[in-house]
Amino acid sequence: MRAARAELESLLRARKLDVTLPTSAARIQPEDRVAPTGVATLDTALGGGLRRGHLSEIVGARSTGRTTLLVRIAAAAAARGEIAAIVDTHDRFDPVSAHAAGVDLSRLLWIRDRGDSARALKAMNLVLQAGGFGIVALDLTDVRGPALRQFPAATWMRLSRVIEGSQTVALLVGAEHLARSPGGVTIALASPDRGAVRWRGRSDRARLFGGIEPRAAHGNW
Repeated sequence: MRAARAELESLLRARKLDVTLPTSAARIQPEDRVAPTGVATLDTALGGGLRRGHLSEIVGARSTGRTTLLVRIAAAAAARGEIAAIVDTHDRFDPVSAHAAGVDLSRLLWIRDRGDSARALKAMNLVLQAGGFGIVALDLTDVRGPALRQFPAATWMRLSRVIEGSQTVALLVGAEHLARSPGGVTIALASPDRGAVRWRGRSDRARLFGGIEPRAAHGNW
């Protein structure tokens, strides 16, 4: 059994499919093939960051830090001198707070829509085909499940093929798992518990909400 497993792992690595192996998440990737997220603990877990040329995703319920993480990733890309693009399906992105969080808006392409997920997907495809972007994210956080399920699985496969071998990271952001390429990752943000919520103030009657610390869980799908 061990010999068969070793042979299988060797074959996967030879064909560059070893990212699906259980130990691959912590394997350090070449610096020029990853895009750091700007969150040190997460980058360590990912072996340096999100793999370029692959489709990854951020999933989680409301108030788990999805948008915060997306902003951190965009800010990290700008700090490296890269251009990021965010396709905002429901016009929820706030450039003012993003700028306050460190995003260089001069290096960000913001594409807004009013809820047409099919049109937003086409916009993302056009941006990916244009090339030259470090990060291209499609924000689907407010798109309902039935609207998402209307897209066939081949939709995400085509997106993966557009950026294959490139320096671009394609990123889906949503409430539930959608898709990722073989070399991509799913970053699942857990709902905050009482210990993850920060409060300010000296007593329960005079305290203010201070924020939420998201927790990321990495796993294979």
